[in-house]
This record gives sequence, C-alpha cells and structure tokens, in this order.
Amino acid sequence: MVSRLMALLLLLLPTVSHAWWNDEWKFRKKLTLDTTPAAANIANSLVDAPLLVRLHTGNFAYFLDIKPDGSDLRFVAGDDLTPLKYHIEKLDVANEMALIWVRVPQVLGANGTQNIWMYYGNPTAMAGADRGGTYDSGQSLVYHFDGSGGVSDATGFQNQPAVVNALIAPASLIGPGVRFEGNNQIQLMVSHSLRVMPVSGWTWSAWVKINQPQADAVLFEIKDGARAASLRVDNTVLYARVALTAGTQETQKTNLLSPGAWHHVALSLTQTGLLLYINGNAAASLNLQLEEIGGTLAFGGSADASEFFTGEMDEVQVAATARSADWVRAQYAGQSLDTRLIGYGNDEQNQGSGSNSYFGVILQNVTVDGWVVITVLMIMAMISWFVMLTKGLFIRRVRRDNRSFIDAFKRLGKQDPAVLDQAPSAEETELAAAPVTLALFGKHDHYQSSPLYHIYHAGIEEVQRRVGKAVGAQAASLSPQAVATLRAELDATTVRETQKLNGLMVLLTIAISGGPFLGLLGTVVGVMITFAAIAATGDVNINAIAPGIAAALVATVAGLAVAIPALFGYNYIASRIKEIVADMHVFVDEFVTKIAEHYS
Repeated sequence: MVSRLMALLLLLLPTVSHAWWNDEWKFRKKLTLDTTPAAANIANSLVDAPLLVRLHTGNFAYFLDIKPDGSDLRFVAGDDLTPLKYHIEKLDVANEMALIWVRVPQVLGANGTQNIWMYYGNPTAMAGADRGGTYDSGQSLVYHFDGSGGVSDATGFQNQPAVVNALIAPASLIGPGVRFEGNNQIQLMVSHSLRVMPVSGWTWSAWVKINQPQADAVLFEIKDGARAASLRVDNTVLYARVALTAGTQETQKTNLLSPGAWHHVALSLTQTGLLLYINGNAAASLNLQLEEIGGTLAFGGSADASEFFTGEMDEVQVAATARSADWVRAQYAGQSLDTRLIGYGNDEQNQGSGSNSYFGVILQNVTVDGWVVITVLMIMAMISWFVMLTKGLFIRRVRRDNRSFIDAFKRLGKQDPAVLDQAPSAEETELAAAPVTLALFGKHDHYQSSPLYHIYHAGIEEVQRRVGKAVGAQAASLSPQAVATLRAELDATTVRETQKLNGLMVLLTIAISGGPFLGLLGTVVGVMITFAAIAATGDVNINAIAPGIAAALVATVAGLAVAIPALFGYNYIASRIKEIVADMHVFVDEFVTKIAEHYS
C-alpha cells in the first residue's frame, strides 16, 4: 500500500530535466516520435524525413509566449545539441494554431520511440526557419498552398507553376489546399529536377478528396511525347497508367476512394516497377522497364489540358527518387488527422526543473472562457463560504442567548412576566436590521440576539398597551379578544424572526444549484473550443484531445467545489434554524399561557 502511494506521489511531482540547449530560450516542449506498429508502423529507419508538427489549444497552451512571426521557434534533436531545420507553413498566435515542418535527420524504425524538442520564448531571437533546407536533395517539389505567393514551391529547387487556374481552398486538410472544378488545373514545364530518371526513380504524392464519381479524371500526369505516367480516378476507383515504348500498362481498378473523405495517395516509379499507395498501404503494382520522362507535369488534369479532375488536393509533393514504403507510410502517419506518429509532451521552463505536475498541465490548458467561468465560480465560492461562516457564528450566538433567556424566563415563577423586559438601546435600534452584525459585534447583556426575547419583548409591549407599563400592574384584566390579539402579534413576530434567521440562505441555494450548471457551461464551451481547434488544424489524436478535454473539465470540478461545501453548510444551518423556529413556537404557547394566567 505504501509503495503504491509513493508511486502515485511521484507521478504528480514534476519531472526533472537537466539539459537545456540554449539559456536564451525560456521554454521548450517535448515531441515524441513513435514509429512502433501500434502508432505509425514504420519498420526501417528514415533519413532526413520532414514531419508535420501541429500545434493548437488541445496540445499547446503558450502561444502568447511565441513571437507573432515565430522567429523564436527552434527545433533540436533528442541529444539537446543538434538544431533541426524547419519552416512554418502557418502560425496564428491570436487563434492559437500552427503548422510547422521539421526535418528530422533520422527517424528510427519500429525499435521504439525518440524525442525532439521545440524551443520558444526568446524575444530577441532572429528568424531561424529554412524553407528549402527542410527537404533533402531528392525532394523536387512541395506545394503547401499556404498562401505565400499563391502556389509556391517550398523546396530549394523553386519549381514554380507555369499555369495556375485552380482555386485556393482556405480550409483544407493541412491549412489551405487547392480546389479543382472539372475545368482547371496546375501545369509546370518539367525542369531537370522533375524529370523521371530510371536510375533514381520518381515519386508523386498528395492528399486527395473527390467530391463525386469521376469520368476517368487525371490527378496528375507527366508527359513527354508518347511516354507518360499518370494517376487517375475512374468513377471512384484509383488506378495508375504508364505509357512507355513497350506499350501502355494500367494497374487493376480495384481501389475505391470514398467521396467526401481525404485519402493520401502516392505513386512510386522504380527502374523495374511501379507501386501505388493509398493511406500508407501498398494498393497495386506493375512490373515494367522505366524510361526517362520529361515534358509537362500537370495536376488536376492531363498534360494536354483535358480529362479534368473534380475535388480537392493538399500537400502535393514530387521526389526525383523512388521513396520507400516506410517513407510513404511516414507521410501518411505524420500528416493524417488521427496521427499518432508525433506525441506532444509537457512544456518546460528553464528554471532547473522540468514540466509541471499533471494538475499544472491541466491548468495551463484552460482557455480564456474557462477562466471566466472559474472566476465567477470563485466569487460564488467566497460568497457562500462567507455566508456559512457568518451564519454559523450568528446561529451559535442565537442559541446561546436563547438558552440564557429561557432559563431566566422559567425562573420567574409567579412574578410579573414583564420583569425581564428592557427598552432597546440606540445601538440595538440601529442594528435591528442587521441581526448578523448584532450577533457578532453587539452587546448581549439582555439577550439581544435571542429570537425568543424579541417575541417576549413584542408580547410585553402589546400587554402594556392594555394594562399599563408599571411592573406588576394588574388594574385591568385581559379579555379573550385581547389574548387573541396578543397571540396574533406573537405569531407575526415569530414570522419576522424566522425571516431574519433565513436571511442570506438563498445565496447558499444559488451556489448549490447554480455552481454545477455554471461549471458544466464552462466544460461544454471548453470542449467546443478544443474540437474547433482540432478541426482547424486537423489533429485528432489522443494527445491533441486529452489536454483540452481535461482542462475543460476543470470548470465542472470548480462548480462542484462550490456546490458541495455549500450543500453541507446549508443543511447544517437549516437544521439548526428549524430547531430555533420550533423553540419559538413552543415559547409562544408558554408565554401566552403565562400572560393569560397573570392577567386573568
């Protein structure tokens, strides 16, 4: 039992990290690459692989600590010594989302996991992004469609399009994408870096979403006279076609694409064959003797501007080398909406210790709307605790004065009932409307906080109006009608005293019933924001969802923290008030009887 408790405490304590790449950077975040079969299923190590880092409110809570242009961002290898090349596709600090491409020198195979670090929080840092350096020499073309100069190549080869009449789709799979409407496309005059060379091979890949069945539409085609290679959609079937000197070959038309859904497709050409991939898995193959192909490269239609495609594309890439199956699988695993290739760890501050406890991480991810709700709940909590404290002290004073008064009243015997009555002082008159203040700070020399005495005092005043004010005066007797009037006055005073006892109790009922609902409101809004951020960035893995959901639930916890103590306090105080009210009703009967007997 002790060992389990110690283990739990260790989990809650911050983990300690000793190495720090550069002390000028205040913060860092751990990114874990998981290539095991349960995550990305990458069997063999990859060299210089560009991986997508998605940041949003679900996995990163410190956008305000990043410079608006992202110039203080740095990525460092797991040794905490080697800087990594990267570039930013999108950074929106105000709306808390970012898309960043990082070149990882070696992505380990299915042997396990590895870490890299993201550093940020250096106001004096100069821009460190390297757009072209993010990709290896084999990557000939990358179109993010990120709005930086329209359709622009992110690689160092700068293979810009000659014809662009496709439309930019602002919200695609990875930031903006491009939309084809069956009559538009993108064309390039193939440079040396884009030619299909049999020795090195060639790879085309992209994310594709078809809107409807197609009539043999072309996703891409590279064409050099009679030689050509293309990827096509017939109805909803994806297939590849290669035309070489020996003739035209096609893969089997068995691979369906679901309309309205994103698919990662890739075509890899080697010296002796062709491989077609869908969502990281090999879908079809052909044996062939590859020949050099140059000429025109077109996306969204054929090279001769026909056989147009209808749908969307994102992240179009061309490599002047045959990418391996693990490379294609890493592209799919790292860019898809349900990626588990990259896990987002805790954020650390350069103060000699690492990340916060789990509770700290949760609080760090609470959104602004959540803090608003929590602040309101904190105010409700302070009010309810103040009411419970002051009301508890007030009830304690009331019970004490009641006991003193009832003991004195019972000792009267046959004496005049009016002997215990005293005229109220100026202080009592001033504090008459503030019974709590009177109980806490007023005098108690003649039962000032006792509701029984207040009933008694009202009754004596009513009697003295009829029989005179001299103690022991019995010149006149009380008629049955006068006794009935006296009882009515005592009952009225009892009601007023009951109202005083129940004063402020409504604030506790508001805390009990309203606290959980306010907390639920904060949770629902927090969950909505988390899912909206995930939808905007396209990252739906558990590491993206969990921090935001956990932070959203803090509002519900805060609501319960308000309601539960208020519930206990309300029930305790209400039970004591019921006892005091019962004593008042009993006293009214005893007092009326004593008055009727004395003034008969």
